[in-house]
Amino acid sequence: MNDTPIPDTAAPSAADLDASDPLARFRDEFELPEGIYLVGNSLGPLPRAARDHVEAELQRWGNLGAAGHDTGEMAWEHYHELLTAPLARLVGAEPHEVVAMNSLTVNLHMLMVSFYRPTPDRHKILIEQHAFPSDHFAAESQIRQRGFDPATSLVLIGPRKGEDTLRHSDILAAIAEHGDQLALVLLPGVQYYTGQVLPVADITAAGHAVGATVGFDLAHSAGNVALNLHDWGVDFAAWCTYKYLNGGPGAVAAAFVHERHVADQALPKFLGWWGTNKATRFEMTSEFDAIPTAESWQVSNGPILMMAALRASLEMFDDAGGVAALRHKSERQIEFFDRRLAESLGDRVENITPAAMAERGCQLSLRVTAGDGRRVFADLTEAGVFCDWRHPDVIRVASVPLYNTFADIDRFVGMLDGIVT
Repeated sequence: MNDTPIPDTAAPSAADLDASDPLARFRDEFELPEGIYLVGNSLGPLPRAARDHVEAELQRWGNLGAAGHDTGEMAWEHYHELLTAPLARLVGAEPHEVVAMNSLTVNLHMLMVSFYRPTPDRHKILIEQHAFPSDHFAAESQIRQRGFDPATSLVLIGPRKGEDTLRHSDILAAIAEHGDQLALVLLPGVQYYTGQVLPVADITAAGHAVGATVGFDLAHSAGNVALNLHDWGVDFAAWCTYKYLNGGPGAVAAAFVHERHVADQALPKFLGWWGTNKATRFEMTSEFDAIPTAESWQVSNGPILMMAALRASLEMFDDAGGVAALRHKSERQIEFFDRRLAESLGDRVENITPAAMAERGCQLSLRVTAGDGRRVFADLTEAGVFCDWRHPDVIRVASVPLYNTFADIDRFVGMLDGIVT
């Protein structure tokens, strides 16, 4: 009798999965540091084409000088428009609802000028207890600027005692509880610390049901998970482009304003000449004639070299088939990551990212339960793993489908197994 174990044919190897990956070719389109790059949730790697795109604008600058502003298809005056449609496709928006401009927190401030309109009876902003600091600071400062006190106007929601992630029912209950006094709901699409994907559509509907406006910080969502901002009726959103969108350090950010708001001249906003009628902009008049799109929230011309780098990445997203194709691979990588962690680490490492596929994206937030997590992070870094540490006790890793392989995951788990004792 043969007692040799029958191999588990239902669990393909990393090599098998990489060999059958239709997106494998895109890895070669990036310049990746030596090692295992699992920190695209913080900064995406350099697209090779970005060098060419940026160099082209440097050449135009050198050859044309100021004439580059209005010469040819790449004229700098309209350069931001080259990003509009690709960005809109990534977040499920119409092109007239999206604009590339500023940085993320600047955009949140600009948008809250329009969409946080407190009254003595309705003045509260609801955010998460563990919001990214910039979001918390922005909400608190907006409250103070309008003459209210964060102690009474800032509503914080958090996980239940002993839990790491937000319960959907608790978010909706908090919105209902503060409904009569709630002016704005401002939450992330993906929570930066745990990697939890929040139910954007349900939150939007709940906020609107009590008469509040609803906005989202999509820094960890754009390019990571499927979004349908237009159909979900989100009032506004903002996101950076240097994480999953590979726009480069300090890259230009983007903003979304739902079409029911874009042409509303009654909305308060900070004004600048880049938001006024393009046809008359250079007549240099002092009468603001708002562009009837999200572009009217612009205050100045865009950073061309940053936008050139971002174009290179956005072209790859379209070439790859958009978020739907990338999400399909991402889900397979998540399943493989979970399996390898369970096989090799057992209960020595806890993944605090929700198990349900609908509540997670590329990022896994790992807590070392056997040993010193900070030491483990330091040892991983020393071994050539690019990941990051978030206080107080989480190692964040992200397998990004546009350039990470199943072999990257397999190698990382092997290293982690050797480090965690």
